[in-house]
Amino acid sequence: MRCFLVLLLLLNIGAAQAQPYPAKPVKIIVPAQPGGGLDLIGRSVAEQLGRAMSQSFIVENIAGAGGVIACQTVARAAPDGYTLMVGYVATHGTNPAVRKVPYDPIKDYTAIAMVGGTQNVLVVGLPVPVDDLKSLVDYAKANSGKLSYASGGRGSLNHLAMEQFRGAVGFEAVAAHYRGIGPAIIDFLGGQTQMMFPGLAAALPHIRAKKMKPVAITGLRRHPLLPDVPTFEESGFGGFDAVQWYGIVGPAKMPAEVTQKLNAEINRALATPAFQQRLAGDAIDPMPMKPDEFRQFIQADISRWSKLARERNISLDD
Repeated sequence: MRCFLVLLLLLNIGAAQAQPYPAKPVKIIVPAQPGGGLDLIGRSVAEQLGRAMSQSFIVENIAGAGGVIACQTVARAAPDGYTLMVGYVATHGTNPAVRKVPYDPIKDYTAIAMVGGTQNVLVVGLPVPVDDLKSLVDYAKANSGKLSYASGGRGSLNHLAMEQFRGAVGFEAVAAHYRGIGPAIIDFLGGQTQMMFPGLAAALPHIRAKKMKPVAITGLRRHPLLPDVPTFEESGFGGFDAVQWYGIVGPAKMPAEVTQKLNAEINRALATPAFQQRLAGDAIDPMPMKPDEFRQFIQADISRWSKLARERNISLDD
């Protein structure tokens, strides 16, 4: 009888392993509290994959330590495709560039699919007597050391983007770092700081309300929501093409067929008007890529910000 039960168990295991992926619910870890752009990406992708693959894709929010806890959880998970994560510019771009993290953003993960990104926009306060990038450059140079700028925290994308701008122009400014972009915007609107480099989604309501003045936007083209705001490239500053990006990653050494299947379904979703409209609510533009392209994108982003961090002497380990 015991031998029969063991044989039955082995047959059941073999049958389960033979089932096409996904044969059971898949977990997508979001390295943040519910709400906001990260959660939107995780839940949107989960909904699309669940519908396309006739299986449950469940979002689990794991916040803390700037995404480190979530990253470690995923890096240690079995590489079978049943634990995924929303990897984004902080966890797989800026954080590894400005501090030592207990994971390797390349070797410890399988790059599955890029989802999309939102451009950053350089804004100034209403009292600042400038209306475009050229006049801001002249004003900043003439008032070097007298201006201040807000960021959502040391080492954040909006901090590094502003340091890139300061380095390109050559002026001093006082940095005011906050615990998140929300508090930074509140003080900016109150006049405590004069400049910011927020993501477009965070800035757009205040730009539309004419409470902050946009002077230039990152990326290679103007954004349709701000068609009158030129890119840095147009204004004579190359290299300002970084975006706040979001993608899906998994543990290292995932099966190629599982990675390709997930990538194909996510890219298929990105091509649909309904999914594009959902992303547009947070000013996120679809950025479909193959897994190898996404991995190379991550490597390039880390290299970009690591180089800037060295040049501007930015380190959170100090």
